[in-house]
Amino acid sequence: MKSTSRVFTIGIALVAATLPLAGASLSPQIELSQMLSGIFRGSTPGNDLNLTIRSVTTDPSHLYDLYVQVSGKYQGTNIRQQGLIRLESQGKSVYFGYIPHFDPTVTSMSPNAARFSDEEANAACGLVMEPKGDGFIGETVGSTCARAIRGALGKWTIEVEPGNIRIRNVKTGETLRFKRVEK
Repeated sequence: MKSTSRVFTIGIALVAATLPLAGASLSPQIELSQMLSGIFRGSTPGNDLNLTIRSVTTDPSHLYDLYVQVSGKYQGTNIRQQGLIRLESQGKSVYFGYIPHFDPTVTSMSPNAARFSDEEANAACGLVMEPKGDGFIGETVGSTCARAIRGALGKWTIEVEPGNIRIRNVKTGETLRFKRVEK
């Protein structure tokens, strides 16, 4: 009887020890990378933009780099921009860095996808994405992204949830919403 209860106690202890592993979620960096990956279409009036965000291998120390291409029209103006999103873990938060490619011939398949001119590197901007609900939210610091993203003057918030991205100008309230149409 004692050996049965001992085996039972050890078994319960092993199961209890593995519960935190079973319930552990992915790292925030992986979660955000998965939420951002795919093709998104603008869903607000005047926003006929498409975001194509794909994983890109740049080097072994940056496994969650993403290549973003924005194309289409916004309020009747043709837009085409592309660049690299670098996600770096910061505990529960994720640093979101964006480095633009001003050369329109560079794509995610180009050998230069992770190489930047001095002008591109100096235009880079970043923000910290904090967990919020099912996703993440972050805010740019002032106009730090104005050179990297044409027209991005002032502070902007970026909110990412499964299947949706929302970008909002803090001062004016101008909002661009995107809905995932393809993984």
